[in-house]
Amino acid sequence: MMNTPHKETILFVSSTCKGEPMLRVANELNCYVLLLTEEKLRDDPFPFDIINEAFFTPDLAKYKDVIHTVAYLCRGRKIDRIIALDEFEVELVGMLREHLRLPGMGVSAVRQFRDKLTMRELAQNAGILVPDFVGIKNYDRLRDYMAAVNLPWVLKPRMEASAMGIEKIQSHDQLWRTLDKLGDLQSYYLLEKFVPGDVYHADSIIVDGKAVFVSVQKYGAPPLQIYQGGGVFNTRVLPDKDKDVKTIKKMNDKIFKALGMVNGVTHTEFIKAHEDGEIYFLESAARVGGANISDLIESATDINLWREWGRLEIAMLRGEKYELPPVRNDYAGLLMTLARQEHPDLSAYNDPEVRHVPFLKKYHAGLMVASERYERVEELLTQYNERFIHDFSTRADPWGTQRTGVTG
Repeated sequence: MMNTPHKETILFVSSTCKGEPMLRVANELNCYVLLLTEEKLRDDPFPFDIINEAFFTPDLAKYKDVIHTVAYLCRGRKIDRIIALDEFEVELVGMLREHLRLPGMGVSAVRQFRDKLTMRELAQNAGILVPDFVGIKNYDRLRDYMAAVNLPWVLKPRMEASAMGIEKIQSHDQLWRTLDKLGDLQSYYLLEKFVPGDVYHADSIIVDGKAVFVSVQKYGAPPLQIYQGGGVFNTRVLPDKDKDVKTIKKMNDKIFKALGMVNGVTHTEFIKAHEDGEIYFLESAARVGGANISDLIESATDINLWREWGRLEIAMLRGEKYELPPVRNDYAGLLMTLARQEHPDLSAYNDPEVRHVPFLKKYHAGLMVASERYERVEELLTQYNERFIHDFSTRADPWGTQRTGVTG
């Protein structure tokens, strides 16, 4: 049984290789760093040089086995914090915190950032616009919804990340056939009005119930379109003076308060409807945005959300005050696509504004552009988007790419 001189010990849990800046800042601030991940990731490029102990399990989705594993680790280690690096472990870590009586959000609290039905109900109750929706529970209520809300609809898994598992419903018959196929899994879904529009995301650092940092970005094509139809994922940091940005920041404040976030980071998505011009809440996650969004934000602001989340967690652990570093107010854009080539050659993309995308996966092409001028970022994104389609883009089975990082 292992006994080490006690430092503040943080256990990070993830089924994906991500969050290196957070692991490194924990090491820099003299914490004892533990990592629990899956056996298949043993050779992935985690920063093992600063991880004090790494543990590998067959499947993090087997919650009971993981709880037994972590409880066993606690026999020889005084674990002070458990943090999920990936969306798929947020609920698991909530269960671990409750079982081991550790600080942080428990299962009910994290569900408000995981369950799309729960977050819509809470947002609606707080007076925030959401697309018309209904849970798949009572068929009479479902029929009332179908009679009142015009097609098309989208059938969404309540607990998946981003656009995963969403099906567009074009007819009443299609919905009933799909529900029949789901069988006992129907209650894990919700039905929502399909709202064509422009999709935005706000990435925030929340301290003592207040947003100390918010960056608002706008996707090119909506993530659902990229996820199901392929193409180039792109997003850009928007100017604070933009009217929609001001509206989204106000909505963002209401949302994280309605969902109960006090200290942490959030990635929240909105849609501006083509039909009525209104901005609707789509979903929020208590994590750093995926698809290299943190690198995009750092290119424009000097704020690395992974690093600052780590600093905030450690400040809370030690009873210290968190201070946000100075923020630069420039602009940046990001492009990524599934590629035909294992290691795409990006050397022809050589404008001075081009920035490298860290840890780019095989069969992915991606780059960032950064400038003091928003117009220059837009110009380059437009040019490069067309070139990416010609030079690299391919398609793959969406469920086979669920953890490739091309959705936010």
